Amino acid sequence: MEIVLDQSRIEAIMLAGVRIVAFLVIAPPFSYRGIPARVKAMLAVGLALAVSPTVEAGYRTGGTGQYFGALVLELVVGAALGFLVLVVFSAIQSAGSLIDLFGGFSLAQGFDPQSMVNGAQFTRLFQLTALTLLFTSDGYQLIIGGLVRTFDALPLGGGLDLAEPAEALTGAVTGLFLAAVQIAGPLIVVLFLADVGLGLLTRVAPALNAFALGFPLKIFITLSLGGVVFIALPRVVSILADNAAQLLMGVG
Repeated sequence: MEIVLDQSRIEAIMLAGVRIVAFLVIAPPFSYRGIPARVKAMLAVGLALAVSPTVEAGYRTGGTGQYFGALVLELVVGAALGFLVLVVFSAIQSAGSLIDLFGGFSLAQGFDPQSMVNGAQFTRLFQLTALTLLFTSDGYQLIIGGLVRTFDALPLGGGLDLAEPAEALTGAVTGLFLAAVQIAGPLIVVLFLADVGLGLLTRVAPALNAFALGFPLKIFITLSLGGVVFIALPRVVSILADNAAQLLMGVG
């Protein structure tokens, strides 16, 4: 019995797997460390086999040096695409950080080794909620679909035009700050008005020492109105998942 192995197809699948692994290590929600590495590896192999008919069509085998160069290139491409998705979803974490800062929770920061997030209560709460919503709302499928379509825009070993990822990254960072302010903006305005009211009260009656009530009052307002922001997170995550998928498909 003679088994013939298609070297070109095997190399194409391995290169696709390298790009997918680099993407899954960085891009949320797959970057969450609570997901076992074995599961990520199995997912990468399955996706590489699924895209093999697409990637092997335009791939041409070469020498050993050329192949290792293509491996490094695919590693860079996967990491760059994963970083773009990470920047998009960092808007939710940034919104939580703004709420912690203006609400007085930033004094109790902690590090979450699973999600690699250093922040206070709302930062970690928003991050975990976003990861949960990505899985429960099938938002992760949009991200995987965008990753699969990158093999059409960026063929294996075809090189990477740094101008397009840089332009996409600039737009993603701009959108990050804008989305963070939009998510946490209403609550931040209320907390700012509370500070203004306490300042006016101190000017009118200095003996009351109104700023002594500042921390408990702002914490009470944050906990009371934080649920309003929390309710809006499902729609925010859905919009960010669409933006991430479009961003992946636009690089190429």
